Amino acid sequence: MKVAIYARVSTTKQDNENQLGQLREFAGKQGWEIFDQYVDQESGSTAEREEFQRMFADASKRKFDVLLFWALDRLSREGVLETLQHLNRLESYGVCYRSFTEPYFDSCGAFKDVILAVMATLAKQERIKRSERTKAGLARVKASGKALGRPNKLNGRHTAEITRLRSQGLSLRAVGRQLGISDRSVRRLTAA
Repeated sequence: MKVAIYARVSTTKQDNENQLGQLREFAGKQGWEIFDQYVDQESGSTAEREEFQRMFADASKRKFDVLLFWALDRLSREGVLETLQHLNRLESYGVCYRSFTEPYFDSCGAFKDVILAVMATLAKQERIKRSERTKAGLARVKASGKALGRPNKLNGRHTAEITRLRSQGLSLRAVGRQLGISDRSVRRLTAA
């Protein structure tokens, strides 16, 4: 079997040699041929990592059979849903995956379907939690009296209000806050 190794550290100040050494040794003990190593030195919070993208390009061409990574958080820290999508994407290419430190994340093993079912459930719960947090945040902002949605279009009413408020001695910033528009917009309307 051909194996690809993926390793990641968050910064260029960190060393990934611990991961790589253990992964190479493990692959050797399994009798796997190492096809390539993909090493990123940046945050795992995004999929826009050069080596991560190169690994998926090679996986799509079936250049290797198994992707071996040190731990799931080294592969991705984007959240459960996104990580599950990455694992599903590998499987759609016919590529298995294996976590060195978490033997239960092994699509080659007997518990593959159980692990995917658990991860799918966690992903669904994460989606629900995100939705609830968003709704709670919007309700809090609305309750505080802030207007939600797009700002009002600037019109003649604003110009008249700006003139009135400026005659009361309010600053451009204070006028903008009162009308719910930026001080830049206030400046632009007073210059017109």
